[in-house]
Amino acid sequence: MFDDEDLAEIREAREEWEDETLGPVLDGYGERSDRFATVSNHEVDRLYTPEDVADLDYEADLGFPGEPPYTRGVYPTMYRGRTWTMRQFAGFGTPSETNERFHYLIEEGQTGLSTAFDMPSLMGLDSDDPMSDGEVGREGVAVDTLRDMEIIFDGIDVGEVSTSFTINPSAPVIYAMYVAIADQQGVPREEIRGTLQNDMLKEFIAQKEWVVPPRPSLDIVVDTVEFAVSETPKFKPISISGYHIREAGSTAIQELAFTLADGLAYVEACEERGLAVDEFAPQLSFFFNSHNAIFEEVAKFRAGRRIWARLVEEWYGAEDDASRAMKFHTQTAGQSLTAQQPLNNVVRVTIQALAGVLGGTQSLHTNSFDEALALPSEDAVRVALRTQQIIAEESGAADIVDPLGGSFAVEALTDEVEEKAMAYIEEIREMGDGSMREGVLRGIDEGYFHREIQDAAYEYQERVEDGEEVVVGVNAYTVEEDTEPEILKVDEEVQAKQRERLADVKDERDDEAVEDALAALDDAIEAGENVMPYVVDAVKAYATMGEIMSLFEAHYGSYQESATVA
Repeated sequence: MFDDEDLAEIREAREEWEDETLGPVLDGYGERSDRFATVSNHEVDRLYTPEDVADLDYEADLGFPGEPPYTRGVYPTMYRGRTWTMRQFAGFGTPSETNERFHYLIEEGQTGLSTAFDMPSLMGLDSDDPMSDGEVGREGVAVDTLRDMEIIFDGIDVGEVSTSFTINPSAPVIYAMYVAIADQQGVPREEIRGTLQNDMLKEFIAQKEWVVPPRPSLDIVVDTVEFAVSETPKFKPISISGYHIREAGSTAIQELAFTLADGLAYVEACEERGLAVDEFAPQLSFFFNSHNAIFEEVAKFRAGRRIWARLVEEWYGAEDDASRAMKFHTQTAGQSLTAQQPLNNVVRVTIQALAGVLGGTQSLHTNSFDEALALPSEDAVRVALRTQQIIAEESGAADIVDPLGGSFAVEALTDEVEEKAMAYIEEIREMGDGSMREGVLRGIDEGYFHREIQDAAYEYQERVEDGEEVVVGVNAYTVEEDTEPEILKVDEEVQAKQRERLADVKDERDDEAVEDALAALDDAIEAGENVMPYVVDAVKAYATMGEIMSLFEAHYGSYQESATVA
């Protein structure tokens, strides 16, 4: 972008500035610290100039929005066309309570639904299972049968709304229930929109919710992708998630690298099933964390799009631009929220949300300021949603496509993030002898990802405890606090009500139809068929979550961490 003569002049001018202008200030006052770094401890320079982007090839490295390599965004107009989907996470207690919260959010201007499930549902257990005792409806909504999903979406046209489901081991069951709801409402399957998290590789790396071992888990994920390609082409059957990797303590670069590695592993697994990359890759989506270091986060998102666009073409032969365009959801950083001075979290969330917008996200969840204390209150949820609306309507951030593009600092950071992320990706690929799928699985088996994340988390905590990393209200600017904020609590009667509904469903359903549907699913698992059509039939017969998931566990066994991972 600058020729050698221009760079020489800039270099000479910079040296003069350092001697005559900067030097006296450093001698007299100095700077706040000897070293400046991001939240991920990635060191940043004092000043960036054209010298830092001297090797930048505009056409190859940046291009234009809506065109490969998508560094500047996946759509030509980005938010000038329409703003990102405002998809606030919701779900607690009974299905009726979640239905009320969904209607409330829609009335307040939310443009997409996002569903949180309780721990028993996440783990494929029924509410009346002894292991569910005390956990029903606590962390999200309890879903045992299709009857619960009917209540959750009562009065909501699934043909008009996009819905995200944050669920993993039991994702095929929830997906089948949503398909069944569409069938009930008369909505053509090809018209339903939404996203299923369904990222089991991430579970074994970071979040640690699983039912069966990694390899069969991966096969089941591919079943959902294959079904979605043929049945629900507008629905994203997987959201390849870096969010939980970051929440576990990784750096921004590790988050990006491990997430893309998982994504490439899914590509290889789908190809091994016989699917062509351009057949399924447009339906893959991603999910990232947005933390406090605003320029690092923007660089991460931009570098991620560039890496994905290049690798799916070079490594897997993708020809369709839609296969190369990495679309993603963003959530602000839950682990950055503090119980101390919780209103400070409003500012943190605003910065993180702005980073997601400046980085070109397709949808966004803003955390509520009281989430470090409990499930978010209604007032806190409204503030979180209003934060997005103010950014969209008042800040001007949505008016310019890739507004930080061309910044010497942001372009240099984008290059640095790309280089370091690629080093991780190549290392994982080598672990699999040239296969990303085998490299990721081996990394899980040998505890590679756990060690990398653990080391990063430990190093960050050391910096916090040493005061090198300032957390306002925690290790600096503290105050005496003796308050008990109003927080949302789940009624203790939720479990009893949910178990009563489940009992009623079991009494009312056709037991013979349930047995036939479960037997057909059992045979399909045994034969290695795609399980999704059989899961849909089972949920329509009102088979329970636990009844369906127990068949997978019976065939594949339950997963226990190996001694190396532990």
